[in-house]
Parts: sequence; C-alpha cells; structure tokens
Amino acid sequence: MTPFATNNLKRAVQVLLVPVLLALGGAAQAQVQSADNAIESISANQQGADVVVNIAMKNPPAKLPLGFAITNPARIALDFGATINATGKNTQEVNLGEVRGLNLVQAGERTRLVMNLKRPTSYSTAIDGKSIVVTVAGAAVAAQSAPVAAQAAPNVPAIRQVLRNLDFRRGKDGEGRVVVDLPNNAVPVDVRQLGNKVQVDFMNTGLPETLRRRLDVTDFGTPVSRVTTSTNGANVRMIIEAQGQWEQSVYQSDTQLVVAVRPVKEDPNKLVQGTQGYRGEKISFDFQNIEVRAALQAVADISGLNIIASDSVSGSLTLRLKDVPWDQALDVILQSKGLDMRKNGTVIWIAPKEELLTKEKLELEQRAQISDLEPMKSEVFQLNYQKAEAFRTVFGLDASGAATTNTGNRVLSKRGSAIIDPRTNQLFVTDIVSKLEDIRLLIQKTDVASKQVLIEARLVEANDGFSRNLGAKLGFADLRGVRGGDPGYGIGGSNRVALGGNLTGIGQVTGQTPDKGDGYTNTTMVNLPAAAIAGISPSSIAFSLFSSDDNRFLNLELSALEADGKGKIISSPRVVTEDKMVAVIEQGIELPYQVASSSGATSIEFKKANLRLEVTPQITPDGNVVLEVDVSKDSKGEETRAGFAINTQHVKTKVMVENGGTVVLGGIYQQTERTNVSKVPLLGDVPVLGYLFKTQGRENTKTELLVFITPKIVADRVAAGR
Repeated sequence: MTPFATNNLKRAVQVLLVPVLLALGGAAQAQVQSADNAIESISANQQGADVVVNIAMKNPPAKLPLGFAITNPARIALDFGATINATGKNTQEVNLGEVRGLNLVQAGERTRLVMNLKRPTSYSTAIDGKSIVVTVAGAAVAAQSAPVAAQAAPNVPAIRQVLRNLDFRRGKDGEGRVVVDLPNNAVPVDVRQLGNKVQVDFMNTGLPETLRRRLDVTDFGTPVSRVTTSTNGANVRMIIEAQGQWEQSVYQSDTQLVVAVRPVKEDPNKLVQGTQGYRGEKISFDFQNIEVRAALQAVADISGLNIIASDSVSGSLTLRLKDVPWDQALDVILQSKGLDMRKNGTVIWIAPKEELLTKEKLELEQRAQISDLEPMKSEVFQLNYQKAEAFRTVFGLDASGAATTNTGNRVLSKRGSAIIDPRTNQLFVTDIVSKLEDIRLLIQKTDVASKQVLIEARLVEANDGFSRNLGAKLGFADLRGVRGGDPGYGIGGSNRVALGGNLTGIGQVTGQTPDKGDGYTNTTMVNLPAAAIAGISPSSIAFSLFSSDDNRFLNLELSALEADGKGKIISSPRVVTEDKMVAVIEQGIELPYQVASSSGATSIEFKKANLRLEVTPQITPDGNVVLEVDVSKDSKGEETRAGFAINTQHVKTKVMVENGGTVVLGGIYQQTERTNVSKVPLLGDVPVLGYLFKTQGRENTKTELLVFITPKIVADRVAAGR
C-alpha cells in the first residue's frame, strides 16, 4: 500500500465496518460449531520500531488472510474466512509504536480484524504454527529517536529534513504536473481531494524560505490555477487549486513526487461506455461471501443516496474492486445478481428485472384504463405566430378535419378531437386533462416569434484597363518633273529611276499618269498609323526633309495614342427574413429575343439580366448565423445577330458567420494582356529605325468581382424598447 490517498478512501472506512456490523447478532454464536477455525487470542509487542501482532488460532491456518490498508484514517484490515471470534471481546487497546488499538468483528462465519494506526505505514503477514504474525513497520523511527538524541547531547543541533525543490510543468495531454523533490524516499505523504482543491501534506518535513511561495500557473493552460506551499506545524502543506472537470493522480519515483491534475473531456452525446461514463467517487471493495443487501447498504453510505431493496433481493456475492466509481460498483452488483433499479430523485428502488418490468406493465395498464374512463374537457388555444393549419399533422387530421387512420403521430388520445379555425387562427381541442396539458406545453414551445435576420450583400466589381498604340507613315516625293526638270535619278545613259509610294505616284512623276493636281498624294511608302481606341483618333506629328534645289521631299508622320481607365461598380442588395425562411431580391432588365417554334411561327421571349440575391439564414444556439447564399449578377453584353449576349457572374455557397460579421464568399478575377504588331518585313526589325516601318499596340485589362455578406440578427421589439 502506498502512502498516498484521495478523499474516496475516507468513505472506505465505512466499508470496513458497516456491512459486517449489519450481520452481527445472535446468529453468530449458533455458527461457532460450523466454522473451520477460530481466533482464540491476540497479543502485541514492540520489537525495535516495529510492532508484532500475534493472532492465535484454534487450528493451523491453511492460508494467509486477505488484507488491505487505507491511509485516511490510517488502518489495516484483515479478513479471515470461515473463522469466528472466540476471544470474547471486540476491541483491544495496544498503544505500541504505530498501532493504537484493534477492532475485531464477526459477520456469519467471517471475521475482520481492523488495526487502527497513528499514521500510514507498511505491514507483512506470516504463518507460525497455529498463529498468524503481523509485523507493522515503524514509520517514524527518526522522529521518535530525535528527542533521545537531544537529551544525550544537548549541544548538538538536530538536523531536520526539508524539501529540495518545487516545480510546475505542463504535460503533453494538457495536464498540470507538480513535481516535488523529497529529501529521501521515506517521507510520509498524505494526499486528499477537498472540493476543487488537492491537499498534499509532507509529514515531519521542513520548507526552505525559497520554496515558501504561491505560484500562479493559469497561463500554462492546465486545470491547475494556483499552487500554494506553506508550513503547517511540523509538516509542510501544499494546496493545488484547479478549475473545471479534472481528476488527479499521485506517484513517486525514488525521491521525486509527482501530482498530476489532468482535464476530463466528456462527450455529452456519448452513451455510458466503460468507466468514463461514471462520475461517482472512487472506492475500493474486498468482500468474501457478503450479502447483497449489505453491499447495497455500503454503496448507499458512500453515495449518500436512499436505496430501497425489494424483499425478493437476496443471496450473497464475492466482490473485489479497487479504485472504481461507486456508481460503477453499483452496476456491477446489480448485473451479477440479475437486478435492476429505478431512480426517483435521491431514492433508488432495487428489485429483480422481471419484478420491475411486471410492476411497470401493471402501472401502464392501469393508466390506460383510467384514461378510457377519465372525463373529457374542451379548451380553446389562440395562436399568435404559428398558423393553425400547421397543427393539422400534429393532431392527425386530414383536409376535411377527420382523424386519419395513422394515429402514430397524434398527440391526442384515442378519444380526443380537434377543430382548426384558419379564420381566427384558433384551435378547439377536446381531450382528457393530461393531454390538454401536453398540448398547452407544445403550443408554448412552438408558438413563439421567429427571430429575423438582416442580410446585406455587397458586390464590388473593379476594372483596370490600359491600352497604347504606336504607328508611323513614311513617304517620298520628286517634283522636278512637273517643275521643268528631269524626274528620277540617272543610272547610266538615258536610263533613270523614279521613286514613289505606288504606281500612281510613280506615273505622275514620270508623266505616265496625268497629274490630277493632288500634289502627289500617292507617294506614301509606309502607311502604318496608330489605331484608334474606343473611337478616339490618335495624335500625330509630321516631319519633311526636302531640298529646295532638287525639289525632292522625304515625309515622316508619327502617331500615338494611350488610354488608361479605372472603374468600380458597387451593388448592395439588402433583405430581411425570418429564421430558416428563404428570401429573394432581384433588380435588373429583361432582354427580348425572337424565338421560332417548330411550326415556323415566331414569338418573343424575354431573358433576365439582373442582380439576384437568394439567401436562407439559420440562427445557431450560440448566436452565429448559417447562410445558404445564391448570388448572381448578370449584365448585357455585346450585340449579336441573335440578340444581346448576357454576361453571367454567379456564386452559390453555404457558410457560417458570426452575428454582425462579414465574410467574403468568393471572387472572380480576370486579366487580359495583348500585344499587336504590324510591320514591314526585315525593315521593321531594325533597332530604333524599325519603329518607322511598323505599328504596335498593347492592351492590359484587369477585372475583379468580390461578394461580401453581412448578417445581423434583428433584436426583439421588447429588447429594442428598453
């Protein structure tokens, strides 16, 4: 037995004595002759720090008795099977070492010896002929010898053991671990659970000033909130404060003591499975052939419940449980004997399962007979928020008001009837009193005002466009032919070469084509000007290089146009609807389309190009809002032969948003980059000069659509009035 204990061991003392005392009486003397053995005498003596208890038996024992120890209060219990008490007394004072006294009680043919100790300690048992020898170790040898040493040598100060260190750590599973370094591995420690606190006492131990402190460990995220260490007389007391649901365990390794406080996570929807579904105090049982009634009485004493057992509950059982919740121990007892229980408040009725089922069946049959004879009453229920027609299915009525053959969903009794008046929104119900009360509670729960939700949607469409076009015109003109000179350039003899933009221009220079007086307008050799953007013509600048003597002209025209546009379109539809009701709001235009039928006839059909918001809100119990949203934004596009195209943007989703919060449902992002180049082969690729022989256009367009949703729960009118 370890020196550690929890608060459940305090109640275990009752288990040691109460069940066996219930069976005491005159029958014990009548069973003396039938027992296999008997305890004739008990003696005790001290050998050093140990106490030796000699239990003299009538016959040599075949085996050692079953025993266990508890720490609060400190006791050792030994169970002797098929053995009676022949000492003639039930108590005996000892007052030797750690043993205060002895209690000897008999129940039937079983006898239990309880040793009351001063403090928890260890023990051992052995068989010596006809006797059983129990050796109780002395746990305070140093404490007892210290005064003697002080008297023999008053000038030598006594050395007192002290705690070495104190630390707090967080475990990997979120538990709080208080680690204490002890001066040695023989320090007696008492651990108790007091409400939401764990009290740890270190016996005959000092506390250094550096460890006398209060630790606030809330930031560690464990059930432990505070650890306080202080002196308590000759002992050291540590108080561990915890919050929430938790459980504690204590273990020691050599000189290191660890108190672990771990959180208990329970699923409220989980059925009771294994030990995790039990919440009672932990207890320990070790019974041999104990009566079922005595075991139930022990559970009642520990749990504080009132247990009533039927007269048919009988028999005995052997029970050995260690550190199990008392409600689990009760289930084990009931299952082992085929029993069942019915709980009403703090009273538990226990009987065989068949007996309980038979009793409940008779009660139900009696209630059914009473309901057939109970007088009928009528009552009018006025509905405020619900429609009376909604209760037609609840009452099991068809469209004509008659009762349907399927009465499984009826809340009325088989003699009850109901009339629904849609005009006044009232219910006229005739039934027994108990059913009328059920209907009244049903209407109170369902006929309530539904909460309303304001839903605001914002659709933001942003456009960012950039376009740039560059171009040039290049031409050559020779006017010497029309001004009396020789046109063109001589290449030898009478051969000459004339230059122009096309054949018409060359013909006019050489005289092949009559001069129309247009000033040689057909002399442009490169005609690649910048293109217009959105109907806007580009700007241009022209240059001319000419010779006044030779009448030759080199003409150059540069054109350029750049456009930069940004736009934003914001649509903000709003709608208010009830909880779990669909709301729709839309706005836009309808475009006509000519549609041909199979017969050849034509008709006009309209298609919508609008902004539409469809939403269904659901308010959760924690105040959040679940939204089923369907948002579409259609607009008129380019015109085609069949009609206008429709640009569609659509978002459909389901999200959960906090009350008053905003969520981005989604976005549509488009980016277009385009570069167009028209050029004269080879000449257009010449660096720098190539720009005179080509036209270049660049376009960069960005479009983005974002959808924002903000739900707000509309406060009740009563709350708003305050």
